[in-house]
Amino acid sequence: MAGAGEDSRALFGAGVRAALEAWPALQIAVENGFGGVHSQEKAEWLGGAVEEYFFRNADLELGEVEDFLGELMTNEFDTVVEDGSLPQVSQQLQTMFHHFQRGDGAALKEMASHITQRKYRVRATAVTTARETDEDDVDSMEEMEVTDTNDGAATDGVCPQPASSGPDSQTIKEEDIVEDGWTIVRRKK
Repeated sequence: MAGAGEDSRALFGAGVRAALEAWPALQIAVENGFGGVHSQEKAEWLGGAVEEYFFRNADLELGEVEDFLGELMTNEFDTVVEDGSLPQVSQQLQTMFHHFQRGDGAALKEMASHITQRKYRVRATAVTTARETDEDDVDSMEEMEVTDTNDGAATDGVCPQPASSGPDSQTIKEEDIVEDGWTIVRRKK
C-alpha cells in the first residue's frame, strides 16, 4: 500500500508542476526574469514548495491557497497577480489535492493531462510608444504586449483604453491645455 501512496504523491507533484507551468503569470515572470537571474530555479522550487504546503496543511480553504500563491509570486518574483488567474490555479491545485487524498490516481493523471493540453504559450514584450508634446520634448510611454499561442494560433493583446462616452465623461478641451504641456483640470458642474 505504501507504493500506491508514493505513486499518488508523485502524480500529485506532477499535477502541481503542470498547473504551475501552464500558469501564464508565472510563465511571464520567469521568461522576463522578474525573480532575478535564478527565475527558472525559483519556478522549479515553487512546485516543491506548493506541494509541501498542501501536505503540511491538509484542510486548506481556497482563499488560503490563493494567499499562499500570491505571497510566493510577490516575494519570489516581485509580481502582483491581478489577472484573475490566482483563483483558477488555486482551485486546480485544491482539486488535485482532493484526488490525492482519496487516492484517485486516475483522476490526477487525467487532470494533469488536461492542464498540459490546455497550456498556453505566453510571451510578454515591452512596447514603447512616443507622444509628441513639443518639438524638442518627446515623452516615452511603455505598455506591455502579451501574446498567447494555442494550437499555433497567435493573438496579440494590448489592453485598449476605455472609450469616453456620454455627457458625464471627462474630456480635455483644447482651451484647457496651456503652454508647456500643462492641462487645466476643472470640476464637474
